[in-house]
Amino acid sequence: MDRFGSEWQDHPAKMAAHWRAVIAPEDLVLIAGDISWALKLEEALADLQWIDALPGTKVLIKGNHDYWWGSLSQVTKVLPPSIHLIQNNAFFWKGVAVGGARLWDTEEYSFGRYFTPNLQDPDVLLQRELNQRQFEKELHRLRLSLEKLDPQAPLKIAMTHYPPIGPDMDNSKASFLFEQFGIHTVVFGHLHGLSPDHAPPFGEKNQVRYLLTSADYLHFQPAPVGHLS
Repeated sequence: MDRFGSEWQDHPAKMAAHWRAVIAPEDLVLIAGDISWALKLEEALADLQWIDALPGTKVLIKGNHDYWWGSLSQVTKVLPPSIHLIQNNAFFWKGVAVGGARLWDTEEYSFGRYFTPNLQDPDVLLQRELNQRQFEKELHRLRLSLEKLDPQAPLKIAMTHYPPIGPDMDNSKASFLFEQFGIHTVVFGHLHGLSPDHAPPFGEKNQVRYLLTSADYLHFQPAPVGHLS
């Protein structure tokens, strides 16, 4: 990742140091996608083992660059013991229920450089159509996962990789689902090159908290998501 800017230099060491400073073995850690550049599962094992060696129980969701991540059964067979996956399922841990889906780019909202506004270009129109089809598939997967959550869980968390709501925090198809299923906090990533001073004003809307957790945005420090009262 060093090629993406000086802030990424030695980021594994920064992440590990910050992680060990604040996360205990009894904590739950959520990782919202883009976990490894590997193209094949066997190539991703070193990165998964690196995560496994750090404290806590970890829950991962697939990012758009996780090409190594195939079927759930294939990946689960080789997962280190402290790592769990969200893929058309839900995860339960000490009163916490976690569900989610990767999501995708959507015409509902945009994030600057991640969106091409030239709607006169046939290639752009085609890509927007393909993106929307993929987004609708991911939205269906999100609903399937949230339906598996225990509605009585004291803390319900959703994970996505793509942002589930726009920079203006207007209602979205995904936000409607989170409210319907009583989600307390949504954790997501995907957006990079943002500083807290210039990031979209994610926060709380209709009693759902939206938390951007891209590593560079957080300066490679874990962000507190929530706790059981």
